[in-house]
Amino acid sequence: MSKRVLVTGGAGFLGSHLCDRLIAAGHEVICLDNFFTGKKKNIAHLLSNPSFEIMRHDVIQPIYAEVDWIFNLACPASPVHYQRDPVRTIKTNVMGALNSLGCAKQNNARVLQASTSEVYGDPKVHPQPESYRGAVNPIGIRACYDEGKRTAETLFFDYHRQHGLDIRVVRIFNTYGPRMTANDGRVVSNFIMQALRGEDITVYGDGTQTCALDWW
Repeated sequence: MSKRVLVTGGAGFLGSHLCDRLIAAGHEVICLDNFFTGKKKNIAHLLSNPSFEIMRHDVIQPIYAEVDWIFNLACPASPVHYQRDPVRTIKTNVMGALNSLGCAKQNNARVLQASTSEVYGDPKVHPQPESYRGAVNPIGIRACYDEGKRTAETLFFDYHRQHGLDIRVVRIFNTYGPRMTANDGRVVSNFIMQALRGEDITVYGDGTQTCALDWW
């Protein structure tokens, strides 16, 4: 059955691919984005589709929409971007979660939070199982993202327990592919760009680390 779906951060790297998949599956999609890191070109090919619409909006502000599902992907994910304005980053994570949950509660909609491997902080266990609680630093320069995502997860589970909201939380690890910005600043994109430029490859740690990679 076709659903009316809200994708926050829908013009971003992952969000735009999600919009593609949802449209292909026959759903109606509202792409919400403030274009802080999202790009109009990522969703330009969908503009003529009658099942797709754009809402230029910041998730820090309340969200009003009639929808069946919500995917909250709004937040800069690269350290280059989220450390540019750390206060805005944590507000996007916390207020974005609250406003997504508020919209879901109003509509009795299912809502998904795109979380991150960064909730584990600087982990001492590799790979990290969901049962691992992490080794976190709430006052470090990465905390605006790490702690913001951790708080968002807390809000999601509290809304589920207190209000019976139908929630989903996914912790996304390193992801790369089309529409990823060249200056993303994370290990896979750095590796690729250094190789393309013929530069020496940066080795992170002792070179024995592994990571989960998805190709879109």
